Amino acid sequence: MDYRLAIDGAPETIPGGTAVLLLHPSIGETDRIDTDFLKVDTDAFLVISTRTTAREVMQKLDHYDVDETRAQILDTLSVDRGYSRRSAQNIRYVSSPDDVDGICTVTEEFLADHDGKRRVSFDSITELAYYADDDRAVDALDRMTRLLDAYDAVGLFHVSTEVHDAATIERFRECCDAVLDLHEDGTLDADF
Repeated sequence: MDYRLAIDGAPETIPGGTAVLLLHPSIGETDRIDTDFLKVDTDAFLVISTRTTAREVMQKLDHYDVDETRAQILDTLSVDRGYSRRSAQNIRYVSSPDDVDGICTVTEEFLADHDGKRRVSFDSITELAYYADDDRAVDALDRMTRLLDAYDAVGLFHVSTEVHDAATIERFRECCDAVLDLHEDGTLDADF
């Protein structure tokens, strides 16, 4: 199954199973790319956030006019930080942002429970590495890309270029099929 993309410089479609690495500077404006990825040709999508809470994810979706009825959100921060948890059918929680097994389990449940075209956005692998470590972040990314392949879904994985050394970024690249490279001036290079 092919998925349309609405991202400048990227192909018009990508096949199911494609994992896209979004490399960006720490101050990079990734919300536009993320929401453009989620907006089109999608029956259901999962946003995994190790950077913001579910409430902030919902605000982002609303601001960029993304159809929230198709959204599932995995909030990895609220339990660990003792924040109040919003009770909603479309929001799931894991115990902490370094709970790789929990994150992968919720992702597989989402992919198995939803039909049609499914997308996953993981914001961010860099934050996961901060809470866990680089090896566990690479392992999580590898596991996620295998899930995308098994369920004919597509995913976008955020990585900050200013945080990781070149060898670690290369390990992340090796897990993915394509790379979007966002520069500080807002320009975007796509390698598919």
